[in-house]
Amino acid sequence: MGDVAMTVPVVRAFVEQHPKVKITVVSRPFFAPFFDGIENVHFFEVDVKKRHKGFFGLLKLYSDLKKLNIDAIADLHNVLRSKIIRNLFALSGKKVAFTDKARAEKKALTQAKNKFFEPIKTVVNRHVETFNQLGFSINLKAPKFPPKAILSESILKISGEKNNKNWIGIAPFAQYESKVYPADLMQKVIDELALSQSYRTKNLLFLFGGGSKEMELLNSFANGKENVINTAGKLTFKEQLDLISNLEVILSMDSGNAHIAAMFGVNVVTLWGATHPFAGFLPFNQPIENCLVSDRKEYPKLPTSIYGNLKVAGYEDAMRTITAEKCIKKITSFLS
Repeated sequence: MGDVAMTVPVVRAFVEQHPKVKITVVSRPFFAPFFDGIENVHFFEVDVKKRHKGFFGLLKLYSDLKKLNIDAIADLHNVLRSKIIRNLFALSGKKVAFTDKARAEKKALTQAKNKFFEPIKTVVNRHVETFNQLGFSINLKAPKFPPKAILSESILKISGEKNNKNWIGIAPFAQYESKVYPADLMQKVIDELALSQSYRTKNLLFLFGGGSKEMELLNSFANGKENVINTAGKLTFKEQLDLISNLEVILSMDSGNAHIAAMFGVNVVTLWGATHPFAGFLPFNQPIENCLVSDRKEYPKLPTSIYGNLKVAGYEDAMRTITAEKCIKKITSFLS
């Protein structure tokens, strides 16, 4: 999800700066709402479960895309399936380019010995380079974001009218445990933002997540607090996007929610455990100061992983070095 969200600012800038060029985004149907409202963008839904499943399905996908009279291919994912498609187009004489995943740089950043601790070029900027290879320049220095979404009746039934309140998002989950802030510290952050005398009448918190275990924890975070709303299971994906676009700030792990909020121009505060923003996944147009990282003096091998899937013994509590007070201070810096 984060990978797709990081393409959105690039596509949006592309069509604005090259208004006579049509973009066809090829992805799973679930991600179509990301591109709603972007002119000259056609979304092609890949049916990975039936028509486009497996190798012969890829051949059908290539055949389906050929009918669209595509002139060039920008492979922004650079995985096996997309490689097959782009190579088929290359063999037919079409110009192709792909995003470099910087595997050598990432390995140097995460290795325990002789670590090269320097920021790697962001994925978003690598996508810009991919389009440059196709002859299209893109300038991201002054990005334009879509207007805040008009909230539907079903959303307003949950959120109510804004009425000058600070709307804060909390997305406390990630794919891997090494990227998830400890639940007791997250509870402390939520309690302070919701219940303290300074914020009780000013702040409205929205919790984002899914799955039965996640929903149980979200319910415990929100328990007994009228100004904390668990959105899990209550909104469609499109409605969640619309709600996120109306937030003042969101607190997120190194996960897709951070990149979704960033593509709307929302202030994003991210928490980093085993991973690090130097790996190229800094949310778009967000300053590095918004990234709260675990203490490398206490845990010098950090970052230990690019995606958080590799565990290192003794590093289980690395995120506890990011205090709840530090999170609260950074979040409230964006509130009126």
